[in-house]
Amino acid sequence: MLNNFMYQDVVYGIPSMANVQGIIYNKKVFEEAGVTELPKTPDEFLTALAAIKEKTDAIPLYTNFAAGWTMTAWDAYIDGGATGDPDFANTGITKGQNPFSDRGDGTGPYAVYNVLYEAIKRGLTEDDPTTTDWEGSKGKLNNGEIACMALGSWSVVQIQQAGDNAADIGYMTFPISVDGKQYISAGPDYCYGINCNSSRDEQIAAMCYIKWLVEESGFAQGEGGLSIVIGDEYPDALKTLDGVELVINNPSAAGEENLFNDINNDSELGLNVSGAVPKEIVEEAVAGTKTMEEMTAEWNEKWTAAQESNGVEH
Repeated sequence: MLNNFMYQDVVYGIPSMANVQGIIYNKKVFEEAGVTELPKTPDEFLTALAAIKEKTDAIPLYTNFAAGWTMTAWDAYIDGGATGDPDFANTGITKGQNPFSDRGDGTGPYAVYNVLYEAIKRGLTEDDPTTTDWEGSKGKLNNGEIACMALGSWSVVQIQQAGDNAADIGYMTFPISVDGKQYISAGPDYCYGINCNSSRDEQIAAMCYIKWLVEESGFAQGEGGLSIVIGDEYPDALKTLDGVELVINNPSAAGEENLFNDINNDSELGLNVSGAVPKEIVEEAVAGTKTMEEMTAEWNEKWTAAQESNGVEH
């Protein structure tokens, strides 16, 4: 978890905690719908959402489209968690050929984005995505009016505290399996640094505080995150992830530290920044104007052009 602020093998920031990228859900709603085992593939997930629509009054999947920033959660699933490969962010997306194409095995970026597209096409989301309400959605998930949402594990505590049904809130891996095994992307949250221009006494005090906060305070577990201390237990809400392998994306190669950002910016797809791709999916699925194949072809074309302009050759 130390890669975010590492430069030339020196770590400049200690993570406050780690987050994982999955689906937050209401356990009671899933049980009422007869979903007794957590879905492990896109097809199983969509089947579960259909059962929720048929057998309960809950909105199966709430997009939180209107908030905008919430849509970037979908971008966070497309690399290690969707492939089991900690190098996929670099080799498969940054430098890979046509990374948004359908891999044909229910894995990778296409499989992630297609879940959103199909859920909307099949009427398994709210009626009008433009009217979603982020603050209100927390209470609705807590009380069972919403079955699940695509959000990082940082959201667990907020939604548990949004009503009287904290025990009903659970967290699952994004429903993708690679050769029968599930993975979940993990990465550090905000990092702590110490001012090198502070006095020696202030630096020692700051280091003692950070060590206490990270190693002893229980802050990470209290926020629904993972402690970065090796061997610490998962918080209760994430116990369902026992047996699921965490995938932490490897850093880019030396000299390529800005390559993804440059390609991402030049392509104007805004992965993990603007939510442009999942927003387009919602808009096109609602309007019925473009298929997933048409959209992925356009994304690949933009990405390839940006790769070429930044010196990536296939």
